[in-house]
Amino acid sequence: MKVLALLFFTTSFLFASVDINNASLKELKTLKGVANVKASAIVDFRKGHCFKKVNELMLVKGIGAKTVSKNKDNLIAGPCK
Repeated sequence: MKVLALLFFTTSFLFASVDINNASLKELKTLKGVANVKASAIVDFRKGHCFKKVNELMLVKGIGAKTVSKNKDNLIAGPCK
C-alpha cells in the first residue's frame, strides 16, 4: 500500500503544473533547464515581484525564452502570496 501511495505521489508530482509564484525551490528545480542557481533566482525575484503571466518568467536573470518554451505546458502563474 505504501508503495502505491509513493508511486501515485511521484507520478502526480511529475505531471503537476509548477506555480511560479508559489513553488518551492525543490519544485522549481524539477523544470527542464532549471537547477539551483536559476531556481534561486526565481525565488529571489518573486520576493519583490508577482508573475501575472508565465512569460514574465523571462524577466528573471538567466531565464530565457528557451527555458520558458521547454516548460510552458507545466507552468502556471497562480495567485501571489
